[in-house]
Amino acid sequence: MQINDMRTEKLAHNMEIFVSKKHVFTSDALLLANFASPKRKDKACDLGTGCGIIPLIWHRDFSPSVNIGVEISENACSLFKNTLEINNISDRIQCINADLRHIDGILPYEYFDVVTINPPYKKRSAGIANENEEQKNARHEYSCTLSDAVSAAYHLLKFGGRFVLCHRPERLCDIFLAMRENHIEPKRLREIVQRKGGEPSLVLVEGRKGGNAGMRICPIFYIENEDGSYTKEAEDIFYAYKYK
Repeated sequence: MQINDMRTEKLAHNMEIFVSKKHVFTSDALLLANFASPKRKDKACDLGTGCGIIPLIWHRDFSPSVNIGVEISENACSLFKNTLEINNISDRIQCINADLRHIDGILPYEYFDVVTINPPYKKRSAGIANENEEQKNARHEYSCTLSDAVSAAYHLLKFGGRFVLCHRPERLCDIFLAMRENHIEPKRLREIVQRKGGEPSLVLVEGRKGGNAGMRICPIFYIENEDGSYTKEAEDIFYAYKYK
């Protein structure tokens, strides 16, 4: 499938990713990939992977033993597969074109150590939906609700496996409720704040399938210093391609 406006962006000296106007990645995905940090022996799966940014960051930084991205959009999968081919890593990362609500028989259940998702942030009734079908699905819960995502993660994860997602702070109660309804216990929370004195614009949440009650609140992640420059922690994540 040919996408007319596709272009490449650097992820490392020897790695680049295909993106397009409708399928790009944001800092949220970079933060999520880093927060999840799969181990080398882990089997990892990213749901709603878009152009494949999270599996690619995992390959660059962590090299999990199994690395899969699942995406409903054929156009996004086309970009993802082009990226795998141009970087000669089709044997290390798998792109699956599928609806996460219907993955029974497509992906093995109770198999993965880590499952992530950067889900649509807005409820179906919140705000004006984009007329473009793919952008509408990416931003609003039309083809994937929070409950859909957590349910899919529950089925895919082995006992003790980790489900990790990023979302807006106002959805925290919904996140915790959906997790507990699916026997995934919230275990770790980190707030993302633009700079000191501000409120969180994003939260990173990790839960464990079958985990015991008890959650750790991590130190706040500040994106900017007082002068507007990136903090060292943010710079290390956003500009990692300079050092890889």
